[in-house]
Amino acid sequence: MNTKFLVSLVLATLLFHLQPIPAVGNSSPTTTTNGTDFIRTSCGTTLYPELCYNSLSRYANAIQQNPAQLAKVSISVSLAKARRMAAYVSNLARQADYGSDHRAASALHDCFTNFDDAVDEIRGSLKQMRQLGAAGAGGVSFRFQMSNVQTWMSAALTDEDTCTDGFEDVADGPLKTDVCDRVGKVHKFTSNALALVNSYVEKGTP
Repeated sequence: MNTKFLVSLVLATLLFHLQPIPAVGNSSPTTTTNGTDFIRTSCGTTLYPELCYNSLSRYANAIQQNPAQLAKVSISVSLAKARRMAAYVSNLARQADYGSDHRAASALHDCFTNFDDAVDEIRGSLKQMRQLGAAGAGGVSFRFQMSNVQTWMSAALTDEDTCTDGFEDVADGPLKTDVCDRVGKVHKFTSNALALVNSYVEKGTP
């Protein structure tokens, strides 16, 4: 791996970690406590409950005790993570084009394509959540719309998995480890979002 590529990798890593965190509005202690308790309990249904709680508790005032809002915020968080990952991989792919490891370059380009698709799918899920009809609990419109959300979030998970699968033929090294580790973290956020969506669907309350 040449020096220029290593420098680019370091710079991209710094950029990945320096993304701003959305500000959270002021809230009363009671509202925040009720919201955080609800979030902690709801996150118990996910595969990564601590990550779920830590990433969503800051939005307790907006979520309160609303399962639909919880699902929407969780999808929004996963969308932000996927977008950042797509940008990160895109930068690495451009730099890899100047390197000698053609397998790594190919894997990075494929990974970017997969994450670009995942971003579209998660964005579509969020848009659908915001357009939920008022068909009533268990209504056809509600079930149809939430089925779309579940399908797209599942597809996003598959695309993220496909990204790491593409690195199987790439030699072990800092680049492979870095990308696969980061994809794994984003995958956890997407998985948690889907779990909260599924929980919301089970409650059947639009």
